[in-house]
Amino acid sequence: MPFLTRNISCLAILAILISALVGCKTITSSDTVDYKRSSGEVRGPNLSYPPDLITAQADRRYVVQDGTATMSEYVAATKKTAQLRANVMTGIPGMRIARDGDRRWLVVEKPAAELYPQIKDFWQENGFLLTTDSPSTGIMETDWAENRPKIQQDWIRSTINSALDSISDTGERDRYKTRLEVVKPDETEVYITQKGALEKCVSDSSGNCLYTIWTPRPTDPELEAVFLQRLMERLGMTQEMAKAQMAAPVVAKTPKANLVQEGNAAHIEVGNGFDRAWRDVGLALDRSNFTVEDRDRSNGIYYVRYVNQKETSETKGFFSNLFSSKDDSALKAKKYRVIVKSTGDTSCSVYVQDADGKPENTPAGLQLLTLLTDQLGR
Repeated sequence: MPFLTRNISCLAILAILISALVGCKTITSSDTVDYKRSSGEVRGPNLSYPPDLITAQADRRYVVQDGTATMSEYVAATKKTAQLRANVMTGIPGMRIARDGDRRWLVVEKPAAELYPQIKDFWQENGFLLTTDSPSTGIMETDWAENRPKIQQDWIRSTINSALDSISDTGERDRYKTRLEVVKPDETEVYITQKGALEKCVSDSSGNCLYTIWTPRPTDPELEAVFLQRLMERLGMTQEMAKAQMAAPVVAKTPKANLVQEGNAAHIEVGNGFDRAWRDVGLALDRSNFTVEDRDRSNGIYYVRYVNQKETSETKGFFSNLFSSKDDSALKAKKYRVIVKSTGDTSCSVYVQDADGKPENTPAGLQLLTLLTDQLGR
């Protein structure tokens, strides 16, 4: 009987290896950023990490064009797609990358209203769901997603993962915010900012892992650059031209933000004119834990919400609390106004007000200004 059992086990292992060899595929792509799943199905929540950190993604590579079934309809659909691609490749005149230190953004000579749906399609084509989709404010934000190529792939694991996509996990998640800023009636600035989460183990005194929590990880300017380049290609620029623009030398940025305290009151002094200060404050808000609900450029007002990490539970971690389905009364974001006020041709001041427009001369207000000063100085 042991001999029979051993033979059956060997045969089972042999069958698995043969199946793996049949399904083996070679990865030739040099692309190391891909948030698409390998399967076309829409996935439900994986309980191994918070549900809100999961993106159910459908891969369009396996969708029959236009749902057609006959050969003539398929050929017609293929010609239509080729024509659309030809139209896209004509490009958008006046598209360039602007820089300030390690910060990059896209400037497109096209109205924001026309550009917004194209950028929305761009994120969906890259395997993301949008949790914020606001054409009126020009802001969209993706759900949390995993960069799959970070998982080390050998041919066996690649084959297995094709069938069981969640068998491996990087323990990292990314989300991206896109903000469209209207500079002129026919010119739009596009900003992409990345936020990261890292899964960490909470251990007991013996070193045994009790549970895992999701914690913030630093933003990655290179990931932002990857998607700016892809967006340029999506809007019609050739890959070579997009790479050349992204590879331009980085100009060192001189920090021009100082936190000034006068008694209980505080503000930030910025050594730039209004246009640049408005842009920098917007990027600083995007990179922090602020959520921009609305903005009024003419009056220099950002309407924001903010969740104070110090007010979350000390035992669970910020992301775990944020995505928990339990009582979150302590996590409700507070509303503020961030004011950018011109004080000269090359100077501005930044203030924080409460939701009613009164000065936020509290420890919370000072904390927000300190966070913004740190981001503005990078």
